[in-house]
Amino acid sequence: MSLGQNLAAARRQVGQSQEAVAADLGVSRQTISKWETDETLPDIYQSKKLANLYNLTLDKLVSFDPDVERIEHVIMNTSDETEQKVDWTAAWAKKYPVLATYQQEVATERYAKVLRDQISSLQHDYGYDRQDAFLVLKDILAKQLKG
Repeated sequence: MSLGQNLAAARRQVGQSQEAVAADLGVSRQTISKWETDETLPDIYQSKKLANLYNLTLDKLVSFDPDVERIEHVIMNTSDETEQKVDWTAAWAKKYPVLATYQQEVATERYAKVLRDQISSLQHDYGYDRQDAFLVLKDILAKQLKG
């Protein structure tokens, strides 16, 4: 998305009109419209004010994606009780079918031992609890797959 599209999406996310944002910033509605259509760009001072108004960091505003924002909001507002009710493997298997079938094909205990050893190492070396060590290991693996 362009910066203008990000600005418009962020404004809509907080339920503000162009008129309301313009009044808050001391500019005209047409100025907001020009920013949102990429006809002109806000200066850094106005950009910072927009980020504050939309409850975003400046970096987030520049790369704003309403779908990502909604997902992050759901994650942050999911209670521990609800998390315990979700069968995460089944949920993710809807997107990644291998998660529903690998248990019949893969010698999981062999790999589980290696992973348990790595989790133990992270716990010992860095003082992480079991869950944090697991999350660190998961993140390392995810980054390796992307790179």
